[in-house]
Amino acid sequence: MTTELRELGPDGWDEWYETLVAAFNKIPEPPENRAFDRSVTETDRSFGMWDGKELVGTAGTYSFGLSVPGGAIVPAGGLTMVGVLPTHRRRGILRRMIRHHLEDVRQRGEPLSVLTASEPAIYGRFGYGAATQLLSARIDTGRVRLQVPEGAGGIRLRLADPVEALPRCEEVYARRVTERPGMLERRPGWEQVEVLDPPGERNDGSPLQCVLAERGGEVVGYARYAIRREPNAPGVVARSVLLRGLEADDLDAYASLWRFLFDIDLTSSVTVPDRPVDDAWQHLVSDIRQCRVQLRDSLYLRPVEVGAALSARSYAAGVDVVLEVTDGFCPWNEGRWRLTGGTDGASCVRTDGPADLELSVRELGAAYLGGVSLVSLARAGRVRELRGGALTEAATAFSSPVAPWLPHGF
Repeated sequence: MTTELRELGPDGWDEWYETLVAAFNKIPEPPENRAFDRSVTETDRSFGMWDGKELVGTAGTYSFGLSVPGGAIVPAGGLTMVGVLPTHRRRGILRRMIRHHLEDVRQRGEPLSVLTASEPAIYGRFGYGAATQLLSARIDTGRVRLQVPEGAGGIRLRLADPVEALPRCEEVYARRVTERPGMLERRPGWEQVEVLDPPGERNDGSPLQCVLAERGGEVVGYARYAIRREPNAPGVVARSVLLRGLEADDLDAYASLWRFLFDIDLTSSVTVPDRPVDDAWQHLVSDIRQCRVQLRDSLYLRPVEVGAALSARSYAAGVDVVLEVTDGFCPWNEGRWRLTGGTDGASCVRTDGPADLELSVRELGAAYLGGVSLVSLARAGRVRELRGGALTEAATAFSSPVAPWLPHGF
């Protein structure tokens, strides 16, 4: 088989997208989602694989800024829209597309590549590590009380149209990005992902709703939500609040928004998807067992340029270690790197000195945002300590006091 990789032209989007849909078993997307996908597609970073005149594989890249420990925003290429037709799998097409993506990311000077995986088992062999998790919960508000700290007041709540309120909500979101690793600096157009609300996906629920938390006339927090009927449950009270997003500048606004969600009339639960694993509401509830908390993988990350990636973030404690890195897919990362730095910044350069730790680029990707411990990876046999004390030193430095979190997929 002879296949050819070509860049997506300005008139080729529909064929490209239909090929992606076919690769995912022809499960159609709502027209609203399709329109959004088209609006954010970067055609100069999207490409396909052709077998003669047939388009058989698709992939693309988004130009993102990713928050990292220390608050810096680091350029990252977001791998997306990856699909291969069932007739052309296991022929090296995916490998060629990912290689093209990584070479393009490197050429553009982006130290990181990130993705969200429909099949996580695929991407480890290309050097991607699971760097963040998502928390979901189902809170029985009939049995769980919210214990709001004393003095949390001064907040006025106001219902607002989600689309009209979007610019002010985005101001709150933007202030939060540098405070938590793993968040995306939303480029123009991406704010619309927060208010996508296809009627066909409401599952007999309400349209998207929004409540603003204000202090002195300024928006200091927001929550987006919908009300859905509980499946197979009779009665008007058998409804759930589905949280679609919540950000707040401070504890008063945060607690006021959660209290609002708990107290909505004619509802018996709050469904909480896709939140940070350290979300503070878990310490405000009276009974965490009644909240049915679950975790799942979210953002996958791989350093494309090890030196630039490790130099771009700061570290929780002083560190001076030599890392022996293996990277079979991006051989320019292979070898020894000396990482020195601390809370004020870092440097990572090549060295001939003896290695302190041995690991692959996949482990670096998993640990990069501070959500996965190098000690845990070492206990799984994925990191090897060569100098006594180096593992604890590096693990402490790589850690983050705030859990990394990807607020939405791409």
